[in-house]
Amino acid sequence: MDEGKEILRILKELILKDSPTGYHEKAMDYVREELTDAGIAFKTTNKGAVIAKISGKRPEGLLYSAHTDTLGGMVKSIRDKGTLEFTLIGGYMFNTLESENCKVLTSDGKLISGTVQTTKPSVHIDSNEARTLERVQANMEVVLDERVSSKDDVVKLGIGVGDFVFMDPKLMILDNGFVKSRYLDDKASAAVLLAAARKLKDMEPERSIYFFISNYEEVGHGASAGIPEEITEFIAVDMGAPGNNQNSSEFKVNICAKDSTGPYDYALRKRLVSICERESIPYAVDIYPSYGSDASAALGAGHDLRTGLIGPGVFASHGYERTHLDSLMATFDLVVKYAMEKA
Repeated sequence: MDEGKEILRILKELILKDSPTGYHEKAMDYVREELTDAGIAFKTTNKGAVIAKISGKRPEGLLYSAHTDTLGGMVKSIRDKGTLEFTLIGGYMFNTLESENCKVLTSDGKLISGTVQTTKPSVHIDSNEARTLERVQANMEVVLDERVSSKDDVVKLGIGVGDFVFMDPKLMILDNGFVKSRYLDDKASAAVLLAAARKLKDMEPERSIYFFISNYEEVGHGASAGIPEEITEFIAVDMGAPGNNQNSSEFKVNICAKDSTGPYDYALRKRLVSICERESIPYAVDIYPSYGSDASAALGAGHDLRTGLIGPGVFASHGYERTHLDSLMATFDLVVKYAMEKA
């Protein structure tokens, strides 16, 4: 198996399946299809997460997590002029959505095209106000690609409050290894884990390896429930965040020492670093001051676990994101190597 091609294949399929938090069926169906095709046993939790298992020689288990839910939007209100006010799902910044194409999913399953704009989108009309207008919910709207000029016109299309708004991911996979798209957080890591599961299923690990693909991470409770009792270690595989004053990299696996919820398990982090150094896996250790993971959610729910956080470097997180195949492969290598360790 060419692991790099496999990761990119899965990533492309996941990115193209809209899955803002709360609308997860298509993405999770794809996860189940991949696991079924690989011959890996799994179950679905009441909340819709998928937990796969590769049995090891000992009962105690290591759990990896990634999430397929993403940022997104919902219709908040229909304005009198026929545009839509929308509320955000997860930690978007409104300015990153300006002028983006989107789709509105009606309750009867229709997709209606639109564009995110400010309420003063033209410098030829509003001049300086178009440039200085604060990018907040009251000043943003979805302009539908339909002949509508009133609230009644929009209602007749089948659009209502609570309908999901899907932002165009703008996926680009370049020949030089760069990948640009929305929602690399965390579909890049989900692709890594699904590829790693295929690799590990025939390798007879010492302990059982679990893969928890969650669907409510962006709103804070993805892995707060459903964790098997035999799990002793939980490694969240989520994005690393390169940027100003950060040590993370788009070309390495990134190992988080601490995020907004506090330090991750020190002994576990040292073992991850040791494997990277022993196996020549490029890595960086970093701290993320405005970050939480599925491992954090598990600890917050009271689970008694040793936790860690690793992942590919994702530049411009929660915006139009970018990573590199080298980072995906470094993360894949660490996931596989640590799973085969004798803990």
